[in-house]
Amino acid sequence: MWLDRLSSHTTPSVSPPPMNRSSSQRQQSNLAPHGTAQRPYNPRSSSLLSLRSNDSTSSLSALKKSNGTSSKSTNVISGVSDPLEVLQSITGAEKTQSSNASNPTKTSGDLFIEQNDFELDLDGLSLQDLILQKYAEDEEVHVPKPQSIEEYQRDKEKFDELHESIRACDDVLNSVEISLTSFQNDLAAVSAEIETLQARSTALGIRLENRKQVENGLGPIVEEISISPVVVRKIVDGVIDEAWVGALAEVEKRSKAMDAKSKELRNIKGINDLKPLLGNLIQKALERIRDFLVTQIKALRSPNINAQIIQQQYFIRYKDLYAFMHRHHAKLAEEICQAYLNTMRWYFLNQFTRYRQALEKVKLHILDRHDAIGNDDGTRKTHLLTTSKFSGPPHDAFNLGRRIDLLKTMNQNALSSFVAEEDRTTHYLESPFRNFNLALVDNASAEYSFLTSFFSPALSYTTISKHFNYIFEPTFALGNSLTKSLIAETVDGLGLLLCVRLTQHFAFELQRRKIPAVDGYINGTSMLLWPRFQVVMDAHCDSVRTATNNVSTRKPSASEAAKQSAAPHFMTQRFGQFMHGILALSTEAGDDEPVSTSLTRLRSEMEAFLTKTGKAIGEFRKRERFLYNNYSLILTIVGDVNGNLAAEQQEHFEGLKKAFGE
Repeated sequence: MWLDRLSSHTTPSVSPPPMNRSSSQRQQSNLAPHGTAQRPYNPRSSSLLSLRSNDSTSSLSALKKSNGTSSKSTNVISGVSDPLEVLQSITGAEKTQSSNASNPTKTSGDLFIEQNDFELDLDGLSLQDLILQKYAEDEEVHVPKPQSIEEYQRDKEKFDELHESIRACDDVLNSVEISLTSFQNDLAAVSAEIETLQARSTALGIRLENRKQVENGLGPIVEEISISPVVVRKIVDGVIDEAWVGALAEVEKRSKAMDAKSKELRNIKGINDLKPLLGNLIQKALERIRDFLVTQIKALRSPNINAQIIQQQYFIRYKDLYAFMHRHHAKLAEEICQAYLNTMRWYFLNQFTRYRQALEKVKLHILDRHDAIGNDDGTRKTHLLTTSKFSGPPHDAFNLGRRIDLLKTMNQNALSSFVAEEDRTTHYLESPFRNFNLALVDNASAEYSFLTSFFSPALSYTTISKHFNYIFEPTFALGNSLTKSLIAETVDGLGLLLCVRLTQHFAFELQRRKIPAVDGYINGTSMLLWPRFQVVMDAHCDSVRTATNNVSTRKPSASEAAKQSAAPHFMTQRFGQFMHGILALSTEAGDDEPVSTSLTRLRSEMEAFLTKTGKAIGEFRKRERFLYNNYSLILTIVGDVNGNLAAEQQEHFEGLKKAFGE
C-alpha cells in the first residue's frame, strides 16, 4: 500500500481495473458508456483485490513491465525495499529460498518498518480473511430483499402491462413486417416493370431514330407528291373562291412534281398509286371550272347586263382557272373560249346597234352642195326653205366657232343612249361620230385588256388579237357604216376635218393604252374621212370656179362704174372663215396630210375669182382698193391662228396685201 504511494511520487504507474463482484454488476459495467463516472478508486481495496488472485507475484511483475521499469530501475531510489518482500512480511509468509539466497541481510521493507516504527492492526485476521470479510459485506449490500404480496401484485400488473405492450409491439412489428414484405414484392415487380420499360424505351428510341432517318429521306418526296384531304374536299365540294383557286394551285403543283418524277424513269410505287387518283381529281376540277365559266358566259347574255362587271368580278378574279383548263384539257378550253367569243361578239354588236339607233335620233345640221363657198346666199336660203331635209335652225357652214371644243374635251365620256334619245339639240356631224367612236374605243380597249389578262399566257398575243378581231368585226363594220352615213352627202369640210382630228386623237390614245388591235379600225375610218374631205374641198373649188365663170367680163358704163363698190365680196368672208377653221384644226398637222394641197387649190380659185371680179370694176384705183380690202379681210380673219400651215398662208396674204396696198 505505502509502496504504491511512494511509487506515485517517483514514476507513473497504471492501476489495474477494478474487478466486479457479481454478474449483474459486470453487466452494468459492460453496458455503461465509456467515460461515464464510476466508483472512486480505492487504493486499499484495489491492492487487496489484486492480492486475491492466486498469481499475485505475476501481477506485480506485469505491473512493473507495464510501467516500463526493470530490476535496475527499482533500485534507483536508495532505501526502498522490494515490494514483494514487504507484502510477504505483512502477510507473514515465509521467504522463499531464492529470496534468502539472493538477500541474506535485512530487506529494505524491514528497514522501512523499523525506521518508521510501523505496526499494522488487523484484529487478529489475516489479510485474506479481511478481504473475504470485506467482500461478503459488499455482497450483502446488493442482495435483494424478499417482496411482499402487494409489491408482487403491483409488479405483476406492471409486468402484465409490459407484456401486453410487448405483444402489441410484436403485432405492429408483424404487420410492419408483412407490409415491408409486400412492399418489397411490389418494389421488385416495379423494378421488373421499369427494366421492361427501359428496354422498350431503348427499342422505341432506336425505331424513332430509324424513322427519322427514313423520314428525312422520304419526307420531301412524299410532301412533294401528296395532297391533303382538305384540298381534295375543297376541290370536290367547296365554293369557287380565292381558297378554291389556292387549292387548285396546290393540285397543279403536285401534278407538275408527279410528272417530273415520272419522267425520271424510276418505278416508284407511291407515284404509280397516286397518279390515277390525281388524274380523277384534276378531271373533277376541270368539270367544276367548265360549269363555272359556262354560268358566267350565260350571264353575259342577260338583258341590261354590264359585261365589264362580270369580267372583273368573275373572269379576271379567277383567271387561273382557264390557264389550268388549257394545260390539262386544251380542247375543252378552246370550246369555252369560242363560246365566250361568240357571246361577246353578239353582246357588242347588240349594244352598239342600240347605241347607233339612239344617236340617229339626234338632230343634225344638214350641209349639202348648196352650202359651198361659191353659192350665193339667195340660192342657199331658198334651198333651205324648200328642202325636206331641213331639221334645225339656220347654221353657219363656214365658221368653226365652238365646234373645236370637242378636241379640247377628249376626257368627256360618251353620250349615253338614254340621253341621246332625249336630246332635242341640233348638232353637227362630228358629235355622233365622236360619241360612237369614243364608246367603241373605250369598250374595245377594255375588252382587249381583258382578253390579254384572262387568256394569256395560255394563248399567244397573236391568237388573242385574232379573237379580238373576231369579236369586234361586226361592231367595227357598224361603226364604219355610221361614218359613211354621216359623211355620205355632206359638204361640211370643217366637220370632216374635225372627225379626222378625233380619229387621230383616238389613235394616240390607243397607243398610250397599248391597244394595237384597234389600229385597223382607226386606219379604216381615216381612209373614209380623208377622201371625203378631198371631195368636199373639190366641191368648194368647183363652186368658186363656177362663180368665177359667172363673173361678167363686159366693160361697165360710167353710171355702173360709179355704183360699183370696193368693199370685200361676201365669198371672201366665207373663204376667210373657212380657211380660219381649217388652219385652226391643222396647227399640229404634218406635211404628209392633204390639207395643205387642198387649201392651196381653194386659195388659188379664190384669188382667180377676186382678180376677175376686180377687173369688172372700171376704175383702176377702186379695183386695187377692192383687192386690197379682200386680202386684208382674209389676213385679218386668219391672223390669230398658229401653226406652220397658218404661218405659210399668213405670209402669202401679207404679200398680196402689200402688193395691192402700194
